[in-house]
Amino acid sequence: MLKSIFLQNFRSYKKDDFEFSENSTLIVGPNTAGKSNLLEAIFLISTGKSNRAGIDPQMIHFGKEIGRVKAQVDDLELEVVLTNGNLGGNKSQYKKFLINGVAKRRVDFEGNLPAVLFSPQDLDIIVDSPTLRREFLNNVLEQVDRDYRIANISFVKALRQRNALLENAHDSGTKNPKHFEYWDNQVIENGQIITKKREEFIEFVNSSLKDIFEFEISYDKSEISQLRLLQYEREELAAGVTLVGPHRDDFSLLMKNHDLHDVRYFGSRGQQRLAILQLKSLELEYVEKVLGKKPLLILDDIFSELDSSHIKLILEQIGKQQTIISTTHKEFVSAKYLKKMKVIKL
Repeated sequence: MLKSIFLQNFRSYKKDDFEFSENSTLIVGPNTAGKSNLLEAIFLISTGKSNRAGIDPQMIHFGKEIGRVKAQVDDLELEVVLTNGNLGGNKSQYKKFLINGVAKRRVDFEGNLPAVLFSPQDLDIIVDSPTLRREFLNNVLEQVDRDYRIANISFVKALRQRNALLENAHDSGTKNPKHFEYWDNQVIENGQIITKKREEFIEFVNSSLKDIFEFEISYDKSEISQLRLLQYEREELAAGVTLVGPHRDDFSLLMKNHDLHDVRYFGSRGQQRLAILQLKSLELEYVEKVLGKKPLLILDDIFSELDSSHIKLILEQIGKQQTIISTTHKEFVSAKYLKKMKVIKL
């Protein structure tokens, strides 16, 4: 349970602290009050990264060199220190993670506050680029599976190194296989772990009961192996980048209507909303199934995008786990739910 959070030089906050109900907390304020910034800080404590696009130093209050987010989660004190790149003399280190004051790697920091975030921007998972769909899979699996976190970090590092070698080979016109051997093994080994665990999550979604919107996920996986790298060797040299692996994965949500149709192209805006609601509901179930405990549910300004019937579906989740909701007007929440909530006014 998230008990409290302290913000120092984070986004629009110079110095503020907030306490949360063990049940439901409603954060109310106009669009410029900092609601999304506060929820971003909670997501940062949960995952070790921002839920917004951009680089880490952008989270620091303008004109300051260091920002800080500190939270009390059960009996743990979780802290993320943000810097403009000069933390500890390491120019590339923009964040430092601490648990009870002891420095930790992100792979050990993430997972102490499992959380599921739902916002109107989640519709982009369906309609936008494959990058967002891969990021969705990463957000789910990194929170519940340390092996996935390690594999993903290792894969990204190995991919960066391998792409640098490919770029050099492309520029020089020659490829030295010995230079690639170690990094090939790294991208294959870690890439196969990522693919396997993504398949397990997708199988859970496809086999689960769906009471909001019926769909199935079609996983367009880019498998990686020694054979596949050999098959694409010429194309990779021409492109100067690695062309196979989980960094090329994608998936589609297929709605069942006599036949299977991609919600992205054939679904109405309303059907796309329902599909995302269902996907997020199943994300909640999956996190609880794997960890044996309910995650924190974060609802960011859902009332601005959803109609009353969709909002009712979400509000029915309240009371099943700790929930934090933001809105511009508390009148959007019916008295039935409001009387059970703690209200924070910004």
